[in-house]
Amino acid sequence: MLVYPSGIDLSSSTLQYLSRLLSVRRLERGTRWRRLSADRQALLVLAHLRCGHTYAQLAAGFGVGFATVYRYVAEAVEVLAAVAPDLAAAARTAARKAFVILDGTLLPIDRIAADRPYYSGKHKKHGMNVQVIADPFGRLLWASPALPGAVHDVRAARDHGIIDVLARADVACWADKAYRGAGGTLRVPHWGRWETLSTGQKAVNRSHAKIRALGEQAVATLKSWRLLRKLRCATTRITSLVQAVICLHLASSD
Repeated sequence: MLVYPSGIDLSSSTLQYLSRLLSVRRLERGTRWRRLSADRQALLVLAHLRCGHTYAQLAAGFGVGFATVYRYVAEAVEVLAAVAPDLAAAARTAARKAFVILDGTLLPIDRIAADRPYYSGKHKKHGMNVQVIADPFGRLLWASPALPGAVHDVRAARDHGIIDVLARADVACWADKAYRGAGGTLRVPHWGRWETLSTGQKAVNRSHAKIRALGEQAVATLKSWRLLRKLRCATTRITSLVQAVICLHLASSD
């Protein structure tokens, strides 16, 4: 396999943050020697998460075995997922904002037609449903554990407890029509065909759409980590991958 130098569109602070976490893990385990230093392991993991490079490509590029790459990535994802913010922490952050935006997105996965629980009728593809909370500027605050793609957005929000947590924190939340009937502090557009809405309802829906559009920036931020654009791993690992990405994103945003 040919090897060439490449770049990752992340700051050095992100690399240093992950490297520190990995160094602490090595001290906890009493590791004496590794094929790669903590810095190199962190770089390998960032190349996988940010650029979507496969284990085979990383093994060739870093001069290690395929199994070593798998262990290094799994270890880093575990470390990052352990320190990722939970919904309660996100609610405390959201309480300091004027409002938040809730949106759902589908992370495509490699599945066959027989895997019906993972098929999203809305997106016409297999994937995992992830709920995203953004601040009024469209900055990503939190992403939920992954559920099968067939799960509707409002059900996912209820299952994760998002509606109840935001209501207890008294945080106003803008969401689209997929969350109709959710209750709590969620605000959704007026329901009905455009031509049947009143002038006032149309004006409200236009304003609502402009606010919710900022939430798409948070979804785009999540999917800027290219590994999440087409996942080919076990579905049980996807939640940890999303949590790892959120942790790295928030660390680089501080």
